[in-house]
Order: sequence, then C-alpha cells, then structure tokens
Amino acid sequence: MTDTTTETRCVTVEREIAYPPEKIWRALTQPHLIQEWLMRNDDFAPVIGHRFNLSGDWGGVTCEVLSVEPYETLSYTWDYAHEDPAYALKSVVTFTLIQAGAGTLLRMEQIGFRPDQKQAFNGAKYGWQEHLANLEKAVARLD
Repeated sequence: MTDTTTETRCVTVEREIAYPPEKIWRALTQPHLIQEWLMRNDDFAPVIGHRFNLSGDWGGVTCEVLSVEPYETLSYTWDYAHEDPAYALKSVVTFTLIQAGAGTLLRMEQIGFRPDQKQAFNGAKYGWQEHLANLEKAVARLD
C-alpha cells in the first residue's frame, strides 16, 4: 500500500542562457539582482543556514539556504504559510548551473507540492517560466 500523504510533485524548468555560470550566479545570489527577476528580499546571503524572506504583491515566502556550491548549485526552502492547506506550501527550490559551451544550462526544480495543491503547482509552473525569463534579462544587463 502506498502512503499518499507523503507523495509530492515537482516543477522543473530548464533554460539555456547565453552567459557563463559566474554571471548567472550573481543574479541568483545578490539581493538587488534577485529583486529584479524574482521578488523583493530582505537580506539574502549564499550561506548555508541563512534565513531570508521573499515578498511579492500576493504575499511572501520564508526561506533558509540549504546548499551552496558557487557557480554550480544553490538550494533553499520555499515555505508559504496559509490557513488553507491547499495553499500552504513547504518546498525546496534548487538551481543547478551547467556550463554549456559559452553559455549555461540553468535548471530550476521546486519539490514539495502535495497532490491537493494543484493551483499552487500550476501557478509555480507558470511563474517559474516568467521568473527565469526575467532572470535572463537581468543577466543580460550585467557588466
């Protein structure tokens, strides 16, 4: 018998970006750049255990950095508190950067959507596409 209470779904988005991992890493880890492509944040720092908040027009999420491998991987919790369990989300977001010629393959994975969180899951599928398009634009503006 399968325990469905622990089953989770994952949103994965991959995007080829015509810039090296070092440049993309800046946009993933510098607070003023994170604000350009993702959300406002109070004090992000790429340090394991560091807690920070991201906020948008719809509300915000609390986060804690889980792993940092400069220019390769960044992972943090993505927790959204809500009184309705269908919207309350405890998840993990992981960015993986893979050198691809002169550019980078960026993979974003958000794990932790329960089967009853279809709206949150579909919102994340749409939202991450938009966020990563904005990230690419922010990276293009960097020196």
